[in-house]
Amino acid sequence: MTMNVEWMHGCATALVTPFTTTGAVDIERFRALVERQIAGGVKLLVPCGTTGESVTMTEEEKHTVIRTTVEVARGRAHVVAGTGSNNTAHVVEQSREAKFLGVDAVLVVAPYYNKPTQAGLYAHFRAVAEAVEGLPVVLYNVPGRTSSNISAETTLKLARDCENVVATKEASGNLAQIMAILRERPEGFRVLSGDDAVTLPLIALGADGLVSVASNEAPDLMAEMCATALAGEWDAARALHYRLLPLMEVNFIESSPGPVKAALALMGLIEEQFRLPLVPVSEKSRAQVREVITELGLLKGTTHVAA
Repeated sequence: MTMNVEWMHGCATALVTPFTTTGAVDIERFRALVERQIAGGVKLLVPCGTTGESVTMTEEEKHTVIRTTVEVARGRAHVVAGTGSNNTAHVVEQSREAKFLGVDAVLVVAPYYNKPTQAGLYAHFRAVAEAVEGLPVVLYNVPGRTSSNISAETTLKLARDCENVVATKEASGNLAQIMAILRERPEGFRVLSGDDAVTLPLIALGADGLVSVASNEAPDLMAEMCATALAGEWDAARALHYRLLPLMEVNFIESSPGPVKAALALMGLIEEQFRLPLVPVSEKSRAQVREVITELGLLKGTTHVAA
């Protein structure tokens, strides 16, 4: 039977990690970003994921970011920490550390580069789940970044066999696969969209929310879109979806988190700093980002209406 995680629904934010001009993690700005998320109504915080550039962070830095998220959340929001990599033993170690740091769940991406079989994927996630018994584990399927797809059959087998495999973040873009999971999932197993732009249709099909990039910039609007959709207020949800769609799309005109960091820098919230091999977006892309966030009223001096 799947663990009870009633709190795992609505809008989760895949938090960016701000860096200083010297390349260090900017913890003070990160704290401010987390506070802004909570103030905007976001109840699920996801540090150290893809959007957080975790693959270029040291283990000490990741632990600091996770610990800071837990401290700032202070029970006002749940923390789902990214602990995935392509080394099962390392994921086990990092997931245990995250549990020690007080997270509410871990998000574990499919192993990248190795290209495991479905049997290998099942063994990987089961090993992690068994190593952190009692801690909810969220699968993360993003074939565009990992070169492997967690099939519906494998997801469902993990959901049935592992009590603490409680959800999947699905970013495959394969609606047939996602619908198969939604149709056959055991009671209590959650499905979260991993793609802002398809969240509304997925909620209509039975999904429970999303892990969002756009909520970094517009936490209140994204949280409201999710809440209205989950409440069945389709006209309001649809209006918000189309209002936010340009932001959802512009965030991926270059490799994420390039555009979202550009936007947050334009908004005065972070320095536009990355770690190689990521670099700042082109001036053409930055102009497009500026245009979209200006239209949404997210720049200082423009009006941001939440509804």
